[in-house]
Amino acid sequence: MKINIFLFAVLALFFASCQTNQNHDAEESHHEEAKIQITAYSNEFELFAEADPFIVGKTGSILSHFSHLPNFTALEKGSMTVRLIVNGNETRHTLDNPTRKGIYKFELKPETEGKGQLLFDIETENVKFQLKVPEVQVFSDEHDAIHAAEAVVVSSTNATVFTKEQSWKIDFATEHPNVEPFGQVIKTTAQVESTQGDEILISAKTNGIVMLSADNVLEGKSVSNGQVLYSISGSGLANNNSVVRFQEAKNNYDKTKADYERLAELAKDKIISEKDLLNAKNKFDNAKVTYDNLNQNFNASGQKITSSMNGYVKQVFVQNGQYVEAGQSIISISQNKTLLLKAEVQRKFAPVLGTINSANIRTLHNNQTYTLEQLNGKVLSYGRNTNKDNYLIPINLQIDNKGAFVSGGFVELYLKTLSSKQALIIPNAALLEEQGIFYVFVQVHPELFEKREVKVGVSDGLKTEIIKGINPQERVVTTGAILVKLAQATGTLDAHSGHNH
Repeated sequence: MKINIFLFAVLALFFASCQTNQNHDAEESHHEEAKIQITAYSNEFELFAEADPFIVGKTGSILSHFSHLPNFTALEKGSMTVRLIVNGNETRHTLDNPTRKGIYKFELKPETEGKGQLLFDIETENVKFQLKVPEVQVFSDEHDAIHAAEAVVVSSTNATVFTKEQSWKIDFATEHPNVEPFGQVIKTTAQVESTQGDEILISAKTNGIVMLSADNVLEGKSVSNGQVLYSISGSGLANNNSVVRFQEAKNNYDKTKADYERLAELAKDKIISEKDLLNAKNKFDNAKVTYDNLNQNFNASGQKITSSMNGYVKQVFVQNGQYVEAGQSIISISQNKTLLLKAEVQRKFAPVLGTINSANIRTLHNNQTYTLEQLNGKVLSYGRNTNKDNYLIPINLQIDNKGAFVSGGFVELYLKTLSSKQALIIPNAALLEEQGIFYVFVQVHPELFEKREVKVGVSDGLKTEIIKGINPQERVVTTGAILVKLAQATGTLDAHSGHNH
């Protein structure tokens, strides 16, 4: 019995010793992997680096990732010098080209203990930039340096690794939320129509049969000013025959002209009286007016239908060979340059309609959103009352057609009012939604992003108000957020795995 107790005690001491050695080995291994993350921004570049702790007399590496701003693409060429300055002493390393695309791997051996700064001098295509990391600590003791690095290791259970190499391959960007005036937004639907000065309607001026005069007069075809499109012929009609009337007017004009010219010669010799000459001239003038009027719009084959401006055929109302009456619409021509947005809003918005100063317009066919300023637009008018047939209030806006709008279609309209209220704003592309809950990816450092739930306010189609969840000092993913979400879903990367370049 005593022997068994003794053996148990020995085994317990052995396993305890083994566990201590394993813990010590794990700690030593973890110490060896301790890195510090360095993040810095300038107007031109983003820097993200993973570096060995800075220790006096020991060479450490700085794996640096440089991205162009604002498009967050990799810096592919250019020389780079890193300078570590501590208490006036400088250590530097220069690389003529990236170690890999966007990546510079520097080696530095600090000589002085204390707080200093890292300066990155970048030279590309005869243009020089400088990026500064203001506070860097250099330690004299390796153990202290490692523990200091471990103390600032980022730890988040809801974080996703998305490496710079991944972000360089896609459209990616991060930004600080903006604090700006953000007033009430009225969301509605608007119908797109041509403005009054941008469109003309051509009508028949006489009864007759429509005859095609130009090739392929089809909707959407371009036409020029003065181009003959159709003719209306009265040939074959028993009553109100335009061809007959034109021929009668021409015959009458020719006869009265000949009579007047003959009497004018006789009047020179005093053969006829002045009164007879005046009567002949009067008949000639009346016949000429009638003939000129018909000749301007008709010929021997009927009325000529011409375009009065350059533009596009918007709509054809008749078919070739169809009988039409005077005043009937034949064709509409549109320049398609300026458009009218006709919308209606609820009566509760009547008090703020006068404060509308801008709008965002989203097309439904390609899901693109434009600002009123981009389209050189303006608010033309808004209603002051309703009527018994419609209890909504009309509002009209005018925009330039940039090619994405189709007359007769519909768009989503976000009417923006003036306000002095300050709000925290992020682009709509930064927002993701799951089962009615909105969230964003907040940057912990440029390769680690935390999924954060946010409470949203109103949206103007491009930006959304954030009521709770983030602050103006945090950077959020504004482009490529959905791909960060997919990276999170795969679960293939460890947030603390570091780089292996």
